[in-house]
Amino acid sequence: MKFKKLLIASSIVASSLITNIASAADTIKVGVLHSLSGTMAISETTLKDTVLMMIEEQNAKGGLLGKKLEPVVVDPASNWPLFAEKTRELLAKEKVDVIFGCWTSVSRKSALPVLEELNGLLFYPVQYEGEESSKNVFYTGAAPNQQAIPAVDYLMNDIGATRWVLAGTDYVYPRTTNKVLKAYLKAKGVKDEDIMINYTPFGHSDWQGIVAEIKKFGSAGKKTAVVSTVNGDANIPFYKELGNQGISAEDIPVIAFSVGEEELSGFDTKPLVGHLAAWNYFQSVETEENEEFIANWKKFIGDDKRVTNDPMEATYIGFKMWAKAVEKVGTTDVNAVEQALIGVAVPNLTGGIAVMNANHHLSKPVLIGEIQEDGQFEVVWETADTVIGDAWSDFLESSKNLISDWTAPVSCGNFDVKTAKCSGQNF
Repeated sequence: MKFKKLLIASSIVASSLITNIASAADTIKVGVLHSLSGTMAISETTLKDTVLMMIEEQNAKGGLLGKKLEPVVVDPASNWPLFAEKTRELLAKEKVDVIFGCWTSVSRKSALPVLEELNGLLFYPVQYEGEESSKNVFYTGAAPNQQAIPAVDYLMNDIGATRWVLAGTDYVYPRTTNKVLKAYLKAKGVKDEDIMINYTPFGHSDWQGIVAEIKKFGSAGKKTAVVSTVNGDANIPFYKELGNQGISAEDIPVIAFSVGEEELSGFDTKPLVGHLAAWNYFQSVETEENEEFIANWKKFIGDDKRVTNDPMEATYIGFKMWAKAVEKVGTTDVNAVEQALIGVAVPNLTGGIAVMNANHHLSKPVLIGEIQEDGQFEVVWETADTVIGDAWSDFLESSKNLISDWTAPVSCGNFDVKTAKCSGQNF
């Protein structure tokens, strides 16, 4: 009798285990790796919600491959080493099939070695400095040639700027972007004395002295512009101080790469009217796709006052592309999906088609918008067509001969066209 009861008990446990395994296999896990606390929460929380909205919409259509998508949300808390730890948790413990996440380049570079070690797949939705191409990352934000270079061209050609302030947060994205921009400006004949570079830590709040320096630098009788790679919640006191010191867009225009509708919703924009931002998307662009996206977002978030922004569109495009590639190959296997993604095309929210290229970067339009009193942007300039993202800058000696091509026979992220050699990953 005891033996019989033991067999029954063992059968129940085994049955339970089989049910749990089957249940786990019935979902496709989607990792969400965004800071929900700390200095970057102002920007990243919205992207977490965007991924959740996309998952909900996909599940309403039946999921993928006959399975529901299951979000697995973690909070790296604006702590850069924690991004590596949370990436390992998502891949090794939670067994997610894909990750959507990171904002700062330092967070991406923290996660990158783990992604490559465990063969994970990351969609990175924010503009970045380039000088990188990993087989395990798809870069759906702008490379410098899709944001920074066109922004400088606009300021130089349309505004007449001849003196430059490169202001950024002190980490890899601003430093590398400004390295590219300084080389580009010098190639255009700008002298060293007409370039001022300044870095501040994350969360910097005391801008009085720095803004006074910018004001003084701009009083030399030459048209001066500020190119801002200031990131996170430091933008709020930065822009407030510009207003406090009476720096108008007519005097010294500021063009930002990390300030969109979400950041502007946090403060009074009246003193900022006329200042600029360079992105690949603005909420104000009128297309059917964008109107539908905005309506879906406000319904999902339950707040008609919430805005949309560029990294949200990059998240949207990346998610659509991933789903399309999974359906194409009939699996979530990273190696199969990685190759299937190359060449995938989906509509941009601003019109035209986004294409994933062999270097894991998108073809995207470039837009420059002017801040309005309501916190929205009026588009004042845009490219005639989409621009292919370039992983390696043509203006840096160290990378001008490098290309990225993840298709055979190259299959390399940093292939030197002069030596015909692949030098492996750089991160």
